[in-house]
Amino acid sequence: MKPATAAKKLGIYLPAAPQEFQDRDISRGEFNELQENPPEWLAELRRTGPHPRPVVAQKLGVSISGLARGGISDPLTTAEITALLQAPPEWLVAERSTMAQVRAEEKRIKEERRAKS
Repeated sequence: MKPATAAKKLGIYLPAAPQEFQDRDISRGEFNELQENPPEWLAELRRTGPHPRPVVAQKLGVSISGLARGGISDPLTTAEITALLQAPPEWLVAERSTMAQVRAEEKRIKEERRAKS
């Protein structure tokens, strides 16, 4: 698979990965090995970042669209994410509230469907 696909599936930011990972296709066997026994560089990227947008959004408890509305377009490190969570700006509070409402509505709809069947 292409390096961008492998990075996405591994949850890492491709430009932060070693050049040898970025420059070649990854076989299914190599990918499985990376998942089962991550090398130190992969473990460190997952631990400290920088993290891609989907990971940042998940860690902040917002949608990717919410990140964009909040003006976050660059990858963030774990330290930056922690700082945002410790002193949340207004946009983050609003987006987390919106996400909580969306999840509650999705749960309500799911329960209604389950009750009908």
